[in-house]
Amino acid sequence: MTGWILNHLQLFFLATFFIGSHGRATSETWQQWPLVASVSSLPDLYEASVAELGGGLNAGTFTSVDLIKAYYARIDEVNLQGPTLRAVIEKNPSALVEAAALDAERRLLGPRSILHGIPILVKDNIATLVSEGMNTTAGSFSLEGSIVPRDAGVVKRLRAAGAIILGKANLSEFSHARGDLASGWSGRGGQCTAAYYPGANPCGSSSGSGVAASIGLAAVTLGTETDGSITCPASQNNVVGIKPTVGLTSRAGGEFIPSGGAYCFSDVYIFLVIPITAHQDTVGPLTRSVSDAAAVLSVISGPDPNDNYTLAQPSVVPSYLEALNASALQGARLGVPRTVFLDPSYYKIDDTVLDAYAAALETLKSLGATIVDPADLPSAQEIVASKDELIVARTDFKAGLNAWFESLLANPSGVRSMADLIAFNDAHPELEKPINYTDQSTLIKAELTEGFNTTYYQALAYNYELGRTRGIDAALKEHDLDALVLPTAGYVTTPAALAGYPIVTVPLGFYPDNTTAVPTGPVTFYPAPGVPFGLSFIGTAYSEYSLIGYAYAYEQRTMTRLQRKAYAAAIPTTQLEDIIGRP
Repeated sequence: MTGWILNHLQLFFLATFFIGSHGRATSETWQQWPLVASVSSLPDLYEASVAELGGGLNAGTFTSVDLIKAYYARIDEVNLQGPTLRAVIEKNPSALVEAAALDAERRLLGPRSILHGIPILVKDNIATLVSEGMNTTAGSFSLEGSIVPRDAGVVKRLRAAGAIILGKANLSEFSHARGDLASGWSGRGGQCTAAYYPGANPCGSSSGSGVAASIGLAAVTLGTETDGSITCPASQNNVVGIKPTVGLTSRAGGEFIPSGGAYCFSDVYIFLVIPITAHQDTVGPLTRSVSDAAAVLSVISGPDPNDNYTLAQPSVVPSYLEALNASALQGARLGVPRTVFLDPSYYKIDDTVLDAYAAALETLKSLGATIVDPADLPSAQEIVASKDELIVARTDFKAGLNAWFESLLANPSGVRSMADLIAFNDAHPELEKPINYTDQSTLIKAELTEGFNTTYYQALAYNYELGRTRGIDAALKEHDLDALVLPTAGYVTTPAALAGYPIVTVPLGFYPDNTTAVPTGPVTFYPAPGVPFGLSFIGTAYSEYSLIGYAYAYEQRTMTRLQRKAYAAAIPTTQLEDIIGRP
């Protein structure tokens, strides 16, 4: 009963508190906040929700300064000490000053939004102004000390909402587009590992964001996805991830480049998220609950005149908090694409995951959903066989990364192009080519591409055909479906990547303690005893609202995340009670 009350108080708080990033709360809202704060005056930071933190801040039980100090202490415990998870590349040295200012603003004017004073870690490929003292490097020493022209669009939205950028999360270097390297490794950040088994593979490339969210090193985190880079870390770190439709969240934040500029799409923006491909890259949250993910997405989504992809989204972007309905699955039709995605001849999903998935389908039925099984994608086998994703991604990566280097106001390394980057890595092996982490074959192959030619445009069209018209949209239409649902393994992310379509991932289960740890890199393992795996809801363009509802209803029925914690050494012990009242 206590959990039911907590959940409904949290939903009430979220619904009344969220006002967007440009308004303030009403007096009526103020009257309701103590209800939430009184539930738990000092929330456990391992699980603390945005609603709980906001309730405590509004009640004056603690301050944003207290939160920053507590999260910094938690990072210090496990990041480079103890289990050395290496989830965080650097902290924001201006965070305490910003927190103090936001605390004063709250007292004087009230909160700007649900994220006012909330500490957020962002992936280190998302631009933040160097005036704060943070780098934006994609994990590479070639970008250390470089100066970006301005904040990324999503960071602007976070700041407008009153959020505090706590620091930068580690990642697979250049979002896993450098070479055949272990997930979670970058030159600057080292090898990130997950917190549910010593050395567990955190999955990439938003690895640090997933790990940090999983054990409460920040209130929430941001990641980016091209093909699996939010979805997989969410799955393997027991958290919720939303990979939004390409164009729902901005990848820009700068001035328009006229047609014929450094990056040759018409009216294309200056990148302020270090790119792989504008056709697939998207920014989204990794959090401990669907509620928190919906809160963050509500703030960071919306049109940005500096990212022309965002101008195609619906004219009215909903508050995704309104999707948090425990009855959302009643009447929903969900499809099971078995060909390729559940076929062991393409990718062997073990019985642990398959059994949990079968149980999840029964749970979805019990919540009122109709399961259509099978509901195959007509293009499924072609998706596996096609190499056109690589043609587009490599061509875009070269052009986009060159544009990124050219847009920098300064770069002490002298690197100004992808060719320079390859040479820099070769010239500095002590930084960028330690033993077992030397490969940069993806960079080399991208550098060899020849620009936006006929082959490129044909590949791009074929990708859209495979992912959209003969892929996800075909399956939804043929079977009259609202969404697809699959375990987060194998090729599950690729159709949505090709299409630019959304995925919402929630915890599904954990490997048993007698699981044999399987090496996936020089020091990483997956599966392994106790490590998590997830369930993904996949839909057509801009179907996030429905997917969030389905994921929320499933989460609230199962509460899978709460069934297991990280291994003991990876759980930070610092709590707010250790910070409040101390200098």
